[in-house]
Formats: sequence, structure tokens, C-alpha cells
Amino acid sequence: MRFVSYSASGRTGLAVRRGSDLIDLGPLDLGEVLRKDPNSLQDLGRSAKGAPLDARSIRYRPPIARPPKIICIGLNYADHATESQMKKPDYPPMFSRFSTTLIGHNEPIIRPKVSTQLDYEGELVAVIGRGGKHISRERALDHVVGYSLFNEASVRDYQFKSSQWTVGKNFDATGPFGPELVTADELPPGCKGLKIETRLNGQTLQSANTDVMIFPIADLIFYISEAITLEPGDIIVTGTPSGVGFARKPPIWMKPGDICEVEVEGIGILSNPVKDEA
Repeated sequence: MRFVSYSASGRTGLAVRRGSDLIDLGPLDLGEVLRKDPNSLQDLGRSAKGAPLDARSIRYRPPIARPPKIICIGLNYADHATESQMKKPDYPPMFSRFSTTLIGHNEPIIRPKVSTQLDYEGELVAVIGRGGKHISRERALDHVVGYSLFNEASVRDYQFKSSQWTVGKNFDATGPFGPELVTADELPPGCKGLKIETRLNGQTLQSANTDVMIFPIADLIFYISEAITLEPGDIIVTGTPSGVGFARKPPIWMKPGDICEVEVEGIGILSNPVKDEA
């Protein structure tokens, strides 16, 4: 099943996709649904009887507006580590994003006043449905309720001001997330074998396959949960392939008027324009 968080006419809600229709589930918050009972999501979708929404009148919101944790993985594709002039990691590099960075499908990525080095990073997201700690690799995928897409837009000069990447990864409105949560049963286990692409103004700049992740999703859950208790609604942003803008010669930076698309086979397309900060 596919779920969309939306806003329309001053209200927010949740919808389930049936074919080309979005069936309204009412004023529900996906994060709250998962926290109460992640097993209820499928029943909720099947029982939907509302009228289809007018897709032209809704605004897509991030599937989960305020995840308890946004855990990002760096250098999870070997070619990206190489282009970043860093060695292939033996342990997944982790860093955090904050919910103030999140925007939905079709919402503008904001290029900040203080920098023109706004880069794109197309990524797959795993959404935690059932929490836990010390989760085994063998049971890890049982904790994933579904998957979505992320553009981990990075302000590169701020990212590399220090050895810590936090600032460059957390400018407001630089984290497109969506457009849908696709439940895990609709996709291969761990989203293995799916094509991932990023396009800027129609030009493909990143193209890879999730098979070549250094740390598959089950491994990421295992490593994270050694230290951190995962909770329903947490999201794991699983890393980007090679082809990012800062590694190109000359570099390619996103600028106002651009359209950036992230696509993962079987999940959909996340599309966002770029605007300057007012």
C-alpha cells in the first residue's frame, strides 16, 4: 500500500492510494499511527471508504512530519566514497538531520543566503514501524514498515567547515522527503536490486542500484540499534550513489529555477524546484 500525508484547506490528513486515486483517511498523522500500532496501517488502508481527494488541491507533506530520529548514512556506495576522496568505510558513518529541514514533494528546496554550494543527493529511506534495541540482522527487516525517497540536499562549504557535517546537512528546507510511504510488502526485501537515479533539469546525474550498497538496510538497523533504541516513525536515510555535484569538474550546484528529481524503481519520483532564501 501507498500512503500520502497531505494538507488542504487548512487541515492536514492521511490518504491511501488506490490506482490513480487518493482515498482520504481523515485527519490522521502517520507518525502517530505508527506509534500507536504499526500493525494497524494495512487494516487502515484496506478499510478506507472516504471520497477521493482532488489531487490538484492538496499539498504533499513529508510522510512523517516530525520523525523521532532522522539517521543519515554517509558513504554507503563505494563509488561515492571514491569520488569524495575517502576510503570505503568498515563501519557505517552516521549523522543526524532535524525535522526543520524536511519538506514535501513539489515543495521548494531553499538555497540559503550564505552559500551557492547547494548539492543534490538522491537516497532511499527506510521507515521504522516496530522499535527495538540490539536488533539482529536476521530480524531487522521485520522492523521496517515501509520505504520512501529523500533528497539529502547539502550545503557543501558549510559541511566541510569542520570534521562534523551537522551544519551543512541541516539548513532549513533542504530535506525533501516523500512523496509516499510504500509498505514493505510491495517491494523486494530490504529494497534490494532497485534502480536509483537523480535528475537535475532532466539530466541524469546519479544512477546506481541498491544492490551495491556497502551496508544493506538490515546491516544498518543492526549497527544503529547496537547503540540507539529505534522507535516507530524513525527514518534511516541510507546513503547516496556517486555523481554528486561537488565531485564533478566543474562542480554542479543547484540554483533557483532548477527542478531536481529522485527516483527509485517501484517507489516513485520525488520532485522539487529550487528557490533562493527570501
